[in-house]
Amino acid sequence: MPHKVLVIDDDPYIVKYLIDILTDNGYATCSASNGAEGIEVLKREKPDLVTLDLEMPEEWGPRFYRKMVKEPGFEKTPVIVISGLPGIHLAIKNAVASLKKPFDPNALLEIIKDALAK
Repeated sequence: MPHKVLVIDDDPYIVKYLIDILTDNGYATCSASNGAEGIEVLKREKPDLVTLDLEMPEEWGPRFYRKMVKEPGFEKTPVIVISGLPGIHLAIKNAVASLKKPFDPNALLEIIKDALAK
């Protein structure tokens, strides 16, 4: 069974791009357009890893992350921040990586592979 990645981003083009990259490389995917929806999808889909934008309407990425780690079973779920904001590496201190948009899809795939191997 393939690993599942939850993509959280308010930009539908980024979501589609990430899902295309992930599915083309054998991952199962699910998505949400903001942090509030992300919590619902997290509970329902139980992903192995989350890619997370920071700046979104309704609920920002850092707030989603704080809620996620309080959910039983998701305390150690790896998170990769993908954002266009400056200083993204400081936003979520336990993120396995922080990538600035635009990002290198091959670098993202390597980070995901390494994170899921742990």
